[in-house]
Amino acid sequence: MNDVPEFAAKATLVDLLDRVLEKGLIIDADVVISVAGIPLLGVKLRAALAGMETMLNYGIFTQWDENIRAWERARRTPEPKEAIRA
Repeated sequence: MNDVPEFAAKATLVDLLDRVLEKGLIIDADVVISVAGIPLLGVKLRAALAGMETMLNYGIFTQWDENIRAWERARRTPEPKEAIRA
């Protein structure tokens, strides 16, 4: 299977978003703002953008996904009612 991206003449924003959610996008950036050679502000950015299915395939957010699913199951399960005492 050829995994080389094909370039379309009329690619739309939807096509781009679909590709990012399917394949994922990693951003790793270091930004330093300095004046007269003196660093004033430093920012280190690490971000991953992808669909949940893609994240889970790469092993990212698996614990979070399991916790959310367990919480949702517990929320949907009705609590047992106490016996009525006469």
